[in-house]
Amino acid sequence: MRHPTRRATRRQVLAGAAGIAAAHIVLRRPAQAQGLPPHEQALYEAARREGEVTWYSGQVSADTSEAVGRAFAERYQGMKVNVVTSTSQVAFQRVSQDLRANVAQCDVLSSTNTGHFRLLKRNSQLMQFRPRNADGLLPSMRIADPDNFYQTTNLALSLLAYNTTKLREADAPRTWQDVLDAKWRNQLAVGHPGFSGAIGVWVVQMRKMFGWDYFRRLERNRPQIGRSAADPITVLNAGERAIAVAAPSATTLRSIARGNPLKLVYPTDGVIGSSSPSAIIRNAPHPNAARLFMEYATGPQFNDLMRRSFHIPLRPEVEQPQGAMSLEGVPILSPTPEEAEKEIPEIRELWRDTFGV
Repeated sequence: MRHPTRRATRRQVLAGAAGIAAAHIVLRRPAQAQGLPPHEQALYEAARREGEVTWYSGQVSADTSEAVGRAFAERYQGMKVNVVTSTSQVAFQRVSQDLRANVAQCDVLSSTNTGHFRLLKRNSQLMQFRPRNADGLLPSMRIADPDNFYQTTNLALSLLAYNTTKLREADAPRTWQDVLDAKWRNQLAVGHPGFSGAIGVWVVQMRKMFGWDYFRRLERNRPQIGRSAADPITVLNAGERAIAVAAPSATTLRSIARGNPLKLVYPTDGVIGSSSPSAIIRNAPHPNAARLFMEYATGPQFNDLMRRSFHIPLRPEVEQPQGAMSLEGVPILSPTPEEAEKEIPEIRELWRDTFGV
């Protein structure tokens, strides 16, 4: 027996329409539920139509970069981050190749070498954008470029580190020149300025302080040379060497937290600091998502994630990472952006001539 067809009343139709509208509100609610400020909300609405952002990350480790991608996607529902992690020099070379081939792949580039951004800016290969969240950064970090083509998003500190099973604290080097002592022959590990922007900055500053003879003397101690600044920490954890030269503070503190027998030394003649910018590439395929990512990378949530990955937060409301020493009264040394851009290509060649790699 067939049931007679029922005609919906006007009240039922209106109720159904209200239900559909409520469903749409629920679908839209995740962005609102995160408590986005108005400027992020507006960008998010535009970015969500693009759906993704591609980030060439040369500032932090692969696991930290992936954690950033996941946190970004969680905060901005419906978005995803394509993370491409490498050393800063490799990331820059990849972007440069893309631009020469007129291929739009990278949205945001993050490097430890300010010179990369100065060159890209001169070649009109960056998009002008100042994230509103940069106003909340520490005063010294708020303006990386007066024309707003790139913005500081990380501060890399280069220190000394040692394996505590191989070396007593009383015997550990305390200055950059201490590692030149012949007793450390075959006991040192260091990164390579041809691959790591942070190591490039360290080499420029060491030459500025001590001349190139510093590296001739360092070579006599036969250091084990990796690529990234983090490679020496892996070497120390394996017990292959005792001392990491120009050790990245974040990587070392993270390794210590995992139970590895390492300890940081803040050199008394100065900690080397490298302000690390990020920027949107001119032909970014997802420009709104790129702007949203830059807002995130200067905001408190990103900086708290950096702290939990043992990086130095750039916002005053975010506390220092566990195990980090207060930098109050500690001299932080760095070449000027002009010096870094001009001298890093030169010191790469000098390094290869001196160390043979």
